Amino acid sequence: MVGVPETHSGWTFITSHARVLAAIADNPNVRIRDIAAHCRLTERAVQRIISDLEQDGYLSRTRDGRTNTYRIEPDKVLRHPAEAGLPVASLLSLLVQDETDRGKAAGPIMAHTSSTHH
Repeated sequence: MVGVPETHSGWTFITSHARVLAAIADNPNVRIRDIAAHCRLTERAVQRIISDLEQDGYLSRTRDGRTNTYRIEPDKVLRHPAEAGLPVASLLSLLVQDETDRGKAAGPIMAHTSSTHH
């Protein structure tokens, strides 16, 4: 995939499960190999995460030849008690955007943040 950032060490705001789910939301026919490259995970880790998401009802898949098509359950609520009642769709609305939208979204936020410190 184009525009994949450098490897990162240390903590991050988004879990690997959320990243994998966002990659699938972006392309329901995405290959495990491509998810792994995009999320900087091994293919085996992606397979485990997909299995977790399927087991808990966040994701289902159908097989068409050699292609998997994934379906996300957008109304399924997030697992942690701090996000009780928040559906997966809300999380994905923050994570899945067109690349052009990401640039637009970052611009005003950064401009607003820097102007508040004057």
